[in-house]
Amino acid sequence: MPPQLMLRSLSIGISILSFTGIGCTQLRDFETQSQDPPANSQTTSSPATEAPTRGPDVVYVPTPPAVVNEMLRLADVKSTDLVYDLGSGDGRIPIAAARDRGARAIGIDIDPERIREANENAQKAGVSDRVTFRQQDLFETDFSNATVVALYLLPELNAKLRPRLLSELKPGTRIVSHEFDMGDWQPEQVVEVDGRTVYYWVVPENPPANLRQ
Repeated sequence: MPPQLMLRSLSIGISILSFTGIGCTQLRDFETQSQDPPANSQTTSSPATEAPTRGPDVVYVPTPPAVVNEMLRLADVKSTDLVYDLGSGDGRIPIAAARDRGARAIGIDIDPERIREANENAQKAGVSDRVTFRQQDLFETDFSNATVVALYLLPELNAKLRPRLLSELKPGTRIVSHEFDMGDWQPEQVVEVDGRTVYYWVVPENPPANLRQ
């Protein structure tokens, strides 16, 4: 091979090798950057903040506005109250408590889609500063600081929840339930609204032992 042609081939080979080496180095750098988390990122979460993994106990059915209003009226919700809605759905009860009564409110729901919807609704209503929604299992939630508790569950779920309501809530805490009662725990009032029933209880000073089981 003539010297000029050999020199040209050698030059082309070196150029190709250099280009290929640069490409591989850039690819490895990119892969490393995309796989390594930022120094300040967290890869684990506290057990207290982990979202529940099981599905909802009930199919979500919205409470009509007239029933929401009656539940808040029966419970005599005021600006000094902290309202917990156990199974809060799209957030209409906590939002109404904050918007119409000036109360603070916390909604608990196991469904992340309902939590997302509730937060959007609270923002639209302008009450995000007084309303919080938490994706939690209502049977594991600490609601002991509530002054009012709202429910729209099922009879068996109310019965399962009743011992906690009576043992963990302070005497005088008001409870309202749309459509379903608490078994042997007789309500203070029962009101009909557009064909729907609303039950109202007040946590007594010394609940009977049979109701706490």
